[in-house]
Amino acid sequence: MAIPIPSRQLFIDGQWTEPILKKRIPIINPSTEEIIGVCRSSYPFAFARLLLQLCLVWACAWLNPLGLPPGRWQGGVGGFVLDDVAGCFEYYADLAEGLDAKQKAPLSIPMDSFKSYVLKEPIGVVGLITPWNYPLLMATWKVAPALAAGCAAILKPSELASITCLELADVCREVGLPPGVLNILTGLGPEAGAPLAIHPHVDKIAFTGSTATGSKIMAAAAQLVKPVSLELGGKSPIVIFEDVDLDKAAEWTAFGCFWTNGQICSATSRLIVHESIAAEFLDKLVKWIKNIKISDPLEEGCRLGPVVSGGQYEKVLNFISTAKSEGATILTGGARPEHQKKGFFIEPTLIADVTTSMQIWREEVFGPVLCVKTFSSEDEAIELANDTHYGLGAAVISKDLERCERLAKALQAGIVWINCSQPCFTQAPWGGTKRSGFGRELGEWGLDNYLSVKQVTQYIADEPWGWYKSPSKL
Repeated sequence: MAIPIPSRQLFIDGQWTEPILKKRIPIINPSTEEIIGVCRSSYPFAFARLLLQLCLVWACAWLNPLGLPPGRWQGGVGGFVLDDVAGCFEYYADLAEGLDAKQKAPLSIPMDSFKSYVLKEPIGVVGLITPWNYPLLMATWKVAPALAAGCAAILKPSELASITCLELADVCREVGLPPGVLNILTGLGPEAGAPLAIHPHVDKIAFTGSTATGSKIMAAAAQLVKPVSLELGGKSPIVIFEDVDLDKAAEWTAFGCFWTNGQICSATSRLIVHESIAAEFLDKLVKWIKNIKISDPLEEGCRLGPVVSGGQYEKVLNFISTAKSEGATILTGGARPEHQKKGFFIEPTLIADVTTSMQIWREEVFGPVLCVKTFSSEDEAIELANDTHYGLGAAVISKDLERCERLAKALQAGIVWINCSQPCFTQAPWGGTKRSGFGRELGEWGLDNYLSVKQVTQYIADEPWGWYKSPSKL
């Protein structure tokens, strides 16, 4: 059934505004390759209440074009968790109220003649640049804390998935957000995103996307010594030890890589499995993978839809082709499903006989592709896991919890999952190390992204400071 998609303009200063260049970017349904629409290049609590009412409507009407099955839109670990969109606004509304209570808390200083305290103030106007995977949720992770901190925001969503972000404009109006507090600017990165990084009146940039683009934004912002926070790419490992329940480990391994078609920066796409169980585990994993239903996301039981675009489809297939040419072995998948004649569908793919120098092991694919290596010792597993330019997430699966804790400390990642992969909670920090970026979103750390810390110190003694004798007494 065709779903009508509204044609939107830019949302600036509380008004829908026609773009100067009059350009329109087509929105493509990756399941059918059809154009479905075009777009151009005390409030958090109210947002939350209204978003809860709208979320299911948006899911059915506009989230299907991302290729995400319904299970990704609603609750559950790793689901799209539309409730979390509203929940995120509620969480930061609570933090904002608590922030007022903590203002001017006295500091313990060693001199009785002075009183010092800290003010946390809005950093100013912030540019929020978000990706096409989970567009509304990724925008919320930035918009909610920015508004809670008291900042004015310019949201620039991906040109591949702007629709739900533009719907926030109507929410702004309905809850009475003052004009100009949240603006939504759509378009291509060079035209709409890059100017934010170099604009003298934008005080901070928060970016989620590729490492290459993040590096450019960082360089541009550096010209004005503008603060940035970056949540970038990943090539996350999942380490499977010999004492695991094979079925449980296989399910978490498949889920960790394929649950969003592999289109998530934290996907645990490097499988590191103990050599003593490797053959049996991979046989089990292949069965799990082959049982994944690939279909239009609106079909009952769908677990894997299409990748987001034709360009991404070709990119992922090229990764697979290159791996084969370099000597890797495709254990399952690696092509378009036979029953899908149209759309950007790719079978979930498992690749063995991989070396650490191969492109498939080192570079982020952002598609349903999992590569595997074996290890013989704990130290070797840690070395393989950390042998990457990225450091976003990592997972370890073992019944030995002391070993899991050792790896949690040894793994070079901003997020470590034990006996699971991919759970995410609004209250917990999210972000990485190395080329996966810096700064943290979510939790109290997310609010701190948009606050400037000011020290205020007052001289409270009655007597003069006494630097030297007063001239009047000479």
